[in-house]
Amino acid sequence: MQKPPTMRDVADSAKVSQATVSLVLSGVPNARISKATRRRVIEAADALGYRREKVRSLRENHRRLIGLFIDEVSTTAFASPLIEGAREQAGLHNAYVATFCTAGNPDVEREALHMLASQDAIGVIYTTLITREVAVPEMFLEFPLVLLNCYERKLRFASIVPGDFVGGYTATETLLKAGHRRIAHLAGEHSMDAGRDRERGFRQAMADWSVPVDESLVTLGGWRLPAGRERALALLQRPDRPTAVFCFNDRMALGCNEAARSLGLRVPEDLSIVGFDDETDLAAGMDPPLTTMVLPHDEMARLAVSFLAEGGDADERLQKVKIECELVTRSSIAPPP
Repeated sequence: MQKPPTMRDVADSAKVSQATVSLVLSGVPNARISKATRRRVIEAADALGYRREKVRSLRENHRRLIGLFIDEVSTTAFASPLIEGAREQAGLHNAYVATFCTAGNPDVEREALHMLASQDAIGVIYTTLITREVAVPEMFLEFPLVLLNCYERKLRFASIVPGDFVGGYTATETLLKAGHRRIAHLAGEHSMDAGRDRERGFRQAMADWSVPVDESLVTLGGWRLPAGRERALALLQRPDRPTAVFCFNDRMALGCNEAARSLGLRVPEDLSIVGFDDETDLAAGMDPPLTTMVLPHDEMARLAVSFLAEGGDADERLQKVKIECELVTRSSIAPPP
């Protein structure tokens, strides 16, 4: 008997990533995917006879409930798109999301799981606010499970994370395409997955463009606005200062912008800056507005819900899905002076 086609087969046929296939076939409405790409994926799936499975049969009167566990919500604005994306996507599947902010407290997690079990929930989304490796407590294994913005070293469940490496590559390549060659990187902490991956993307883009990295222009230390300002000041006062800076996040980019202004440098005429995260109020409100990469938390949460509400083949249930970060072009990049 011929093996049924998998999501990997559809991705290969349509020449896209498995994440793109998942987003298209899950009906995620606001994924940043062109109409042409959507059509190509759907045509490939139809041609191969690919069909998504149901995770399990449901009674007609079954209340479709999903539990969303998140470790914290207060330190950044990133919790909102994770929670709202999950809630809105659940509505498209006639489902509900119960959100539990647990701070990793096992007693809170246990009580919440008991409540979900009593409601015959269809699955659980285990979420962290910062992308990182986790060890999922055994008590969660009683439910169909998806990891959101986190992952286990041993792939036991689908995990959905942002594509920070490709995002760092794209941010750096945008500066290279503008003509810059002396590019600094205000890197994130190496203790953070995002910090390591975005820096790897920076280095890979420089290598692919045959531009040597000046290691003295790659700095570490903090990830907030004051750190960005302090580190940028040191770089921009050099006689051989960089003409462009790729910042680990938008907060550091704002600090870099303040440092440039304090030295009488104009952005982007004298210095180009690109950030990461697209904290919209901060990035769009910068003078000039900041070119940056979007953290796709909304799409990630929607895909996690769709995995539980619709199910999928074995390949996608045991993979680490990376969702691409989109470049948002504003006014902070120009050719080098």
